[in-house]
Amino acid sequence: MFIQKYFEEFKLNDVRQTKGRTITETDIVIHAGQSGDFFPHHMDEEWCKSQPFKKRIAHGTLIFTVAVGLTADFVNEVSMTYGYERLRFIKPVFINDTIKVTVTIKELKDHKKPEYGLVTELVECFNQHNELVMLCEHILMVKKGNS
Repeated sequence: MFIQKYFEEFKLNDVRQTKGRTITETDIVIHAGQSGDFFPHHMDEEWCKSQPFKKRIAHGTLIFTVAVGLTADFVNEVSMTYGYERLRFIKPVFINDTIKVTVTIKELKDHKKPEYGLVTELVECFNQHNELVMLCEHILMVKKGNS
């Protein structure tokens, strides 16, 4: 879906939630192939039995990618991603865990280009037990409606 949501239309503390997505072994294998990260934490079930979590964990970069993808349920034609900050992996995600994302508008401020503003979204990713597993800030550069 395509929308046009200008900077002035964003409101502090507005919240939206995504649907869930189950992380599969296939996701982990494909991500390892695409990223080149074949560390045993993700790929070696037997080795993992000797480690603190006792089983394979999903790549943090996989969880970040899926979480961001879950938030992309529309295209705002008057904004673009400016970047991500403060990325943290709080808890591991395992095969067959289901993640969902809550997005909260955290900050609104002017950009050096006066026709744009910066919208900072707090992106919080939770597992099926409602435990926080990942968070970051997504910064959007959004056109102002009065420009």
